[in-house]
Amino acid sequence: MRRAATMAETAIEKVDPETEFLASKRQTGNEWETFKENVRPLKRGRNVNLLNHALKSYTDNDLKNSLYEHRRKLIEAIDDYKGEDPLLPWLQCIKWVQEAFPPGGDGSGLVVIYEKCVQAFWDSDRYKDDLRYLKVWLEYADNCLDAEVIYAFLDANGIGKTHSDFYISYGLHLESKNKIKTANRILELGISRNAQPVEKLKAAYRKFVMRSMARSKAKDESMEKPQAPVRSFGTVLARGQNSTQAAPFKSDPCDSNSRSGAAPLSVYKDSVGCDSAPLSDISNSWHTLGPRAERNKENNAIPGKWKSYKIPQRPGTRTGIATASACIPVFVDEEQQESQNVKEESRKSSSLLQTRWENEKDLKRETEQIRKNPLRKFPQSSLPR
Repeated sequence: MRRAATMAETAIEKVDPETEFLASKRQTGNEWETFKENVRPLKRGRNVNLLNHALKSYTDNDLKNSLYEHRRKLIEAIDDYKGEDPLLPWLQCIKWVQEAFPPGGDGSGLVVIYEKCVQAFWDSDRYKDDLRYLKVWLEYADNCLDAEVIYAFLDANGIGKTHSDFYISYGLHLESKNKIKTANRILELGISRNAQPVEKLKAAYRKFVMRSMARSKAKDESMEKPQAPVRSFGTVLARGQNSTQAAPFKSDPCDSNSRSGAAPLSVYKDSVGCDSAPLSDISNSWHTLGPRAERNKENNAIPGKWKSYKIPQRPGTRTGIATASACIPVFVDEEQQESQNVKEESRKSSSLLQTRWENEKDLKRETEQIRKNPLRKFPQSSLPR
């Protein structure tokens, strides 16, 4: 017994450090290394502790459910907010969702929150020049398929027109779509409006001009570069001739030089019987196709005796033709109607934000619809023409 205990202690001492660390379940703060390819970068950076906590939800269902529950409470806190800045709880909710769902994606609900946030304050004069509200719009545009529609909406409704970030983001998006003239016009418009900080906008405009000049210079160089002569298929290069050069194409197939001295290809010609071949008999050929009636005669049904057949009528007198009667009143339960109105009002008072998502499929379907049509819930009068 004493010998067996000694051998067990020796085996414990021989455990390698990696196995010992995994068995201890200690945390080093570098757990995010395992899922770093799934983390969406943020301009402001990320909190490592919150990131590690959020990434553990991949393997812990209880932690995942707690994240969903906390998101629901933040959404409810938006409706319960009674302070002087209604935009503040929206920003807090957006920031937390970005931290708690590092990959982003459709399952995070971030795009849906973006849509409801911008929809809640688009007609408020208080937030049209608020830089925080403009940044929400810009992040919303980055998550949609057609961001140019959103930029046009902001310009038409005067949202963020005093900030240089709007013109810089708009110009970069147009430049990525190769709309150089329109991007130049937008940046010049921001400078003429003295968007703040104007030095940042001017610096971005100078970089844009340098990129445009470099692009045009590269295009001119590519046009001036001599192009290799076009070589027809089957052309054999002469001995010692560079493979990039092509022999001149000869249109005469009988020219022996067209195939680098090779003999021309002889074509067989039957001289006997070619001219004396009997002409085909054309006596039965069609000279005319005839009218449409003759061409479609096989499609015309010949009427038969079935037209003269009469369906036997039932005996009895026929009643008069039915006349339009008065509308039948529909019974409406007043109590049920009132409860339905209360539900609609409560749904409107929740900032038009859905807090009950049955599963991730419903949320992903909603997100996909928003990506395709980001301005679907805005009035037609506010949309750009």
